[in-house]
Amino acid sequence: MRHGFLSSGIAKAGFLEEDAPRLESWLNKGYHGKMSYMERNFDLRLNPTKLVPGAKSVISLLFNYYPSERIAFKQKQFKISKYAYGQDYHEVIKKKLRALFQELQEEFGSIEGRVFVDSAPILEKSWAQKSGLGWIAKNANLISKQKGSFFFLAEIILDLEFEYDHPVTTDHCGSCTACIDACPTQAIIAPAVVDGSRCISYFTIELKEAIPESYKGMFDDWTFGCDTCQDVCPWNRFSKTHNEPLFDPNAELLELEKRDWIEMTEETFARVFKKSAVKRTKYSGLKRNIDFLKK
Repeated sequence: MRHGFLSSGIAKAGFLEEDAPRLESWLNKGYHGKMSYMERNFDLRLNPTKLVPGAKSVISLLFNYYPSERIAFKQKQFKISKYAYGQDYHEVIKKKLRALFQELQEEFGSIEGRVFVDSAPILEKSWAQKSGLGWIAKNANLISKQKGSFFFLAEIILDLEFEYDHPVTTDHCGSCTACIDACPTQAIIAPAVVDGSRCISYFTIELKEAIPESYKGMFDDWTFGCDTCQDVCPWNRFSKTHNEPLFDPNAELLELEKRDWIEMTEETFARVFKKSAVKRTKYSGLKRNIDFLKK
């Protein structure tokens, strides 16, 4: 596809009726932990026409970030999620989305809309499923039979009608429980239900206070995010290496050993993660995560 997107699908914008009770139940059970922003904009999450007035269509797009197997980190290194190896995906993909939206305006004339990449209250996985791009799996990630799950989700919401794609209605996980069995903190409490307050990604990125001592020894050296439930998923044997140079790790990151992480200064953090999504946790957050792992 143009601008490097893996694939795209289009769904009619409207109220996500089936998602409403699931989201309400998830929030009521406190599975969002300290992520108070999840409680806000409930109506906007369920209806993009409230987020983008006049919206008629939601275009969902996938962008691959699966790294080359040739990338070799030092053996005794702390781990970060693959999506954070290179430059911050928000900035990289948003630029591509804007270029794509401009092309749509040139082709269809006067249209209004907005582009999003993990930047607004949108149920991205639900829209991608409605657009025919995959199904929401037992680990609550969107999975494609052809492409696995190592991709970013992005949207263009606009006031133009299209011929819409058919949603994926079949769950291709079958009897497999690999992700549930492998989750280090047992955060996947039921098929497609993740207790976010138990997830390593939540602890290492979202949580701003001390990590509970009860999780000591469970993090498997993950210091920013966690890929375990994706790494063990059989469908990811179909993942192909991305071709976006901006998502490749810099040389200094590849050379870090555990000692380097433990002794990392604020200056080193700023240099190594200058344009990375890891900067979201800030130096103090990464230092907290590392200290929790090394105790």
